[in-house]
Amino acid sequence: MGDDPAAVRKNRDRLSQHFGVPMQYMNQVHGAEVRQVDKVIPDPTVDALITMTPGLGLAVMVADCIPLLIWDESESVAAAVHVGRRGAINGIVENVVGQMRSLSSASFSAEIGPHICADCYVVGEEIASQFGATHPNAVLRREQLTLDLGGALRTVLAEMKVQVTNAHSCTVEDPLLYSYRRDGVTGRFAGVISLPSAQ
Repeated sequence: MGDDPAAVRKNRDRLSQHFGVPMQYMNQVHGAEVRQVDKVIPDPTVDALITMTPGLGLAVMVADCIPLLIWDESESVAAAVHVGRRGAINGIVENVVGQMRSLSSASFSAEIGPHICADCYVVGEEIASQFGATHPNAVLRREQLTLDLGGALRTVLAEMKVQVTNAHSCTVEDPLLYSYRRDGVTGRFAGVISLPSAQ
């Protein structure tokens, strides 16, 4: 946040060059809207991207929320999803997986990128009540009231029969990662996925 737009463009160019694919980004708004893309377009105002186009990169930018990457076993469809508290409440993961299932009958896998852990996601009663209405087992009452965003996501994925292949460290606890909760003004890191191009 607060980065020079020219520096952002330069970093985006570097990311595309590193992966060797054009990269599609989103204007993320903590919602549950999904957009299917087959080429790079001006950043859509959504929190999830789906593609069936080989060699097109999808990027999700985060600094405590979850960068979720989903793909099917046949490598015919992929998604990048921004999963925050509000998106989880509003069913963004269910929206994405539902749309992907309409595009492929293969089994699905997901990678959960670095995000704020249950120990660090301290909230008040109002937010806990809102989150608990849809994810009751992810509201933890210990020394402090906290949310287990990753746990809520794993539960949803398990219910939708999506296999989780990996889960990463906490953004707040790892000084190498950006964290809005820890630092306030901070950058963002990207979760990236693309379907393999035909050789």
